[in-house]
Amino acid sequence: MKRESMTIGVGGSTAQIELSKLSNMTSGVAAVSEQEYQQRIEKAQRLMKAQGIAATYLNAGTNLYYFTGTRWYASERMVGAILPAEGDIEYITPFFEINTLNQYMVIKGKIHGWQEHECPYALCANVLTAMGISKGKLAIDEATAFFIANGIKEAVSNIELVDAKPITAGCRTEKSAHEISLLQTAKNMTIEVHKAVAKILHVGISTAEVTQFIHQAHIKVGAPAGSYFCIVLFGKDSSFPHGVKNPKNLEENDIVLIDTGCQVEGYNSDITRTYVFGQANERQRTMWNVEKMAQKAAFDAAQLGQPCGKVDDAAREYIASQGMGPEYQTPGCPHRTGHGIGLDIHEWPYLVSSDQTLLTKGMCFSNEPMLVIPDEFGIRLEDHFYMTEQGPKWFTEPSHSIDDPFGYNKN
Repeated sequence: MKRESMTIGVGGSTAQIELSKLSNMTSGVAAVSEQEYQQRIEKAQRLMKAQGIAATYLNAGTNLYYFTGTRWYASERMVGAILPAEGDIEYITPFFEINTLNQYMVIKGKIHGWQEHECPYALCANVLTAMGISKGKLAIDEATAFFIANGIKEAVSNIELVDAKPITAGCRTEKSAHEISLLQTAKNMTIEVHKAVAKILHVGISTAEVTQFIHQAHIKVGAPAGSYFCIVLFGKDSSFPHGVKNPKNLEENDIVLIDTGCQVEGYNSDITRTYVFGQANERQRTMWNVEKMAQKAAFDAAQLGQPCGKVDDAAREYIASQGMGPEYQTPGCPHRTGHGIGLDIHEWPYLVSSDQTLLTKGMCFSNEPMLVIPDEFGIRLEDHFYMTEQGPKWFTEPSHSIDDPFGYNKN
């Protein structure tokens, strides 16, 4: 006899049936244009001039992609670009990669190649000299590996290396309307995947089976690479925020915690849902409601002009009012309330008490003040919001209730 779950929308179906219901959700997606990349470069150059920075080194990774459209992953070989405060961007790469790199660039620029036996950092110094930069400040992409930053430092003279975060974060923290639309699409896709995976759960299913379904479902809704990441935890395992070495299979009345996301044009989704497979007991119900109210407290505190830390404080103060914590102690919330999101799944600024960055229009954050009840279970409800002129706005509607997590019967 087929089991019907007491929790609405959980269990009762199969992977084949649920996958068949999903379809591509990216038909309206538009890639970032060359014009928008150029606008980003112009903003970075304005910031550099205002801060007395002669140039910024952008290493392979999301900063290089953000400013140039060049998708390239960091490795042991130096690949990057030098963006001067005035003038055109120029690239540095292994000589044998020049033709390939040229295919990936949206913003074109002169490419300088170094042979395998040559020093790329000396090449970097020569490029700076040719740009007319022989002194002053060179901002280094904060994600640059130490060996590259150190190599540049040893190769240049009379040039001071400084942190590029005021330039990179100065451009990236406030998302454009187009960036927000890309984030919205990614999150819309992942919430549909969450709804689908909840329906395939059954006693004995493994976390590996669930993870594989989520990956296939993300592909089905339009993410070619599938899931960007996936955390699936059952029962007591859910009290470990980022998982356990040997996850258990699902049992009746277990807490289910699923945290996953995908990418659309490089922009990330990251949504967590927690519910019960079966019927919630009073302990689970009480803690779930505390988590929901902590998430709401954080959202309500996110107002323009307020420090990011105040959002974290609001969630933590509510949790403490319910007899948990205080601060980062457990039972309670052991990690920050949220993180910025964009091309990096975790990026500045952060919703943590120590972050005094003021909230401004266009900033995008996760809201996930997870409750950890050691040796029992954990509850994380994670949705994202972005700042508008009227205040915070949800990308995805928060989970409705522990009995109806996806709000099928909320009306």
